[in-house]
Amino acid sequence: MGQAGEPRRVHAHDGELGAAVARAQEGDEAAFAVAYRLVQPGLLGYLRGLVGDDAEDVASDAWLEIARDLGRFRGDGAGFRGWTATIARHRALDHLRRQRVRPQGTALEQDVLDLPGPHSTHDQVLESLSMEYALRLIRSLPRDQAEAVLLRVVVGLDGNAAARVLGKRPGAVRTAAYRGLRRLAKELGATGVTDDGRRTLGESK
Repeated sequence: MGQAGEPRRVHAHDGELGAAVARAQEGDEAAFAVAYRLVQPGLLGYLRGLVGDDAEDVASDAWLEIARDLGRFRGDGAGFRGWTATIARHRALDHLRRQRVRPQGTALEQDVLDLPGPHSTHDQVLESLSMEYALRLIRSLPRDQAEAVLLRVVVGLDGNAAARVLGKRPGAVRTAAYRGLRRLAKELGATGVTDDGRRTLGESK
């Protein structure tokens, strides 16, 4: 069910990705390499936010599963990003269970939060940061907020796709992303994010 005011988030390379995935499903190994190249940076950033320095190992496990189950995937480039993020998340949670380390949980969610208007953007929060520093900050957030921010900003999923990955309602994911980005803005207040920037944090255009 579509969300009013939230058009599907589109990557510049989603068309290329969808075509590569279709060719890869027909056995084209070079096309699979293209799909990997387009997806891996965001997926690795997401996993770094979940499991830290073990991200590359978890990503390798995820890609083995992605390659094995590729024939079952149905969808376009944006759908493939969501599908791979779901697989990566499962592998990350398995890894955390093995390590007996789980991301920090959160207190009970408040029911409703008024979100900012359609002209707001959260990308500016991370634009001025190195990825390593950004991920360190994101990992300090409560788990639901951290995952929502990672999926929205790092992987680039829209609210509905991020909700499918997390098994939650889109509104809950948008709320968690907003809260997480608001917290990050406060953290960054002393490092150059202006008051005006803080007022415009929230959902992507």
